Amino acid sequence: MSILELRGTGYTYRTQYQQVEALKGVSYSFETGKLHAIMGRSGSGKTTLLSLMAGLDLPTAGQVLFEGTSTAEMDLERYRREKAAVIYQNFRLFPLLTVAENVMYPMELQGMRPKQAKEKAAALVERAGLPSSVLNRFPTMLSGGEQQRVAIARALGMETRLLLADEPTGNLDVANGENVLAILEGLAHEEDYCVVVVTHDPAIGVRADALMELRDGAVV
Repeated sequence: MSILELRGTGYTYRTQYQQVEALKGVSYSFETGKLHAIMGRSGSGKTTLLSLMAGLDLPTAGQVLFEGTSTAEMDLERYRREKAAVIYQNFRLFPLLTVAENVMYPMELQGMRPKQAKEKAAALVERAGLPSSVLNRFPTMLSGGEQQRVAIARALGMETRLLLADEPTGNLDVANGENVLAILEGLAHEEDYCVVVVTHDPAIGVRADALMELRDGAVV
């Protein structure tokens, strides 16, 4: 089932001196139950596309639709908080919060009571393949692979089936990258998430259920 759709999506960066067409009429449908990969060289438009899908900006042409509704018609702050879960290459964990507090953060933003959020955070950390002993540790006490798993657990705390990942294996060694990819595959195939990965990693492209390749802002 399609959860996110691009319809003639375009984006032009404008400055006082020039304008750059970063995306050119991209149309594509992302379905639940699948691992989607978006690939392309630097400057192909991947980062711009991800920012539009994550609700960080609106397209200057066309639409981005979540469950049939254009993001232009939504409260983007609420969309980012409740609909578009994002995992970043550099993890973006809060260094002064424990693992449990990091995972609880988006749930508490949605109004969940602290006790309930703490219990759910513990379950999500276990679901991401980490022992309960990490819950009271700080991010700097963890390896890169462990931090990325915490970031995945935090994203799963949002009540959405859309999971966007920006180079999730980019800062990891081969073994940890494989572990993270296996988790993302499991979420798509076993739990019916729509997992969209922006990546340079050819291993992800090979294993993806659907592959979008961008070149100069357009789908190849």
